[in-house]
Amino acid sequence: MRIVVAPDSFKGCLSAEAVAENIVNGLRPIFPRAKMIVVPQADGGEGTLSVILQHRQGQILEVEAHDPLGQQIRTTFGVLEDGTVVIETAKIIGLSLVQPHERNPLIASSYGVGELILSALDKGHRKFIIGIGGTATNDAGMGMIQALGGKFLDKQDNLLTQGGVELQKLHHLDLSELDSRLTECSFQVACDVSNPLIGKNGASRTYAPQKGATDKDVKILEDALTNYAQIIENHFDRSISEATGVGAAGGLGAALLAFLNAKLINGFQLISEFIDLEAQLPNADFVITGEGKVDTQTSFGKLPFGMAKLAKKHGVPCIGIAGTVEDEMQTLHQSGMTAIFSITDRPLSGEDAVKKAPLLVQKTAEQIGRLIRAFR
Repeated sequence: MRIVVAPDSFKGCLSAEAVAENIVNGLRPIFPRAKMIVVPQADGGEGTLSVILQHRQGQILEVEAHDPLGQQIRTTFGVLEDGTVVIETAKIIGLSLVQPHERNPLIASSYGVGELILSALDKGHRKFIIGIGGTATNDAGMGMIQALGGKFLDKQDNLLTQGGVELQKLHHLDLSELDSRLTECSFQVACDVSNPLIGKNGASRTYAPQKGATDKDVKILEDALTNYAQIIENHFDRSISEATGVGAAGGLGAALLAFLNAKLINGFQLISEFIDLEAQLPNADFVITGEGKVDTQTSFGKLPFGMAKLAKKHGVPCIGIAGTVEDEMQTLHQSGMTAIFSITDRPLSGEDAVKKAPLLVQKTAEQIGRLIRAFR
């Protein structure tokens, strides 16, 4: 028997490597002779850098940059053997870096991402892979572009400060001091979701609430990003608000596309091709994947959705494991997900759920294994 174990991380709880290890620990007693192909995954969000460096030679560089709330912290980015820089935005502006009571997408900034790009430019690098997802921000990449020298101005030519709320006042841009080295660069962007920038499925309405936004905040941010989209489209004479992935990471994808001419790619697709995941699927008996929370957002291109579609392509059953499973799963099942299991078997506090997650993943995998064995 061949079993492919390819989960994402459980955000803020278990790395993809730890999830995979506990799935294997649960399955091994049931299938002691099975060949386990363990391929921890990422889709542009948390764990992207780690997953890529497991499959490609490279080094980790440590630098100082600013977190979403403007505090200077130590963080890392990767440089592959061919000089390609890998930036995981969750490591510098990630939601997990901000305490729940401090989360505020009105003021959170992507400035730190621009600082990492500058650091890489100073070291002579010009080729980038940027994983965007899991951020605390909703500023549509304004902070990143500010760090790179761009100026965002109101009607009176006053510089905007930082945070998505400021985009309500945006009137025009001044890119005369944008770092000239950016024209020498190429950017591939791994987007963890496919959402547009604005609208019902846009960055603010879909993801801002989990970043600390109230209903009133969501309305403010939606109006701010609508204004931003119009200014950007007028400046570049290019429509961006509906492009696939521009709503990822609080609209960071929009800035990467408009200002840096980046190529936005579904994160699962980019990374799975990068590590040649598909080669593991022929002759597999089943796949186990998963992430911390499976809900309607999963179908906007997150890893379990991509994994299910890839497994379906090869006629392989795909089983999902998640910390929580919410909402209607019809779209996910239609994509190729055979079944989805939550690891929570009783009411648990958030603290207990995190503490017991390794054992709960293991127990769930064991029960899945027992069910499969009974029908083989």
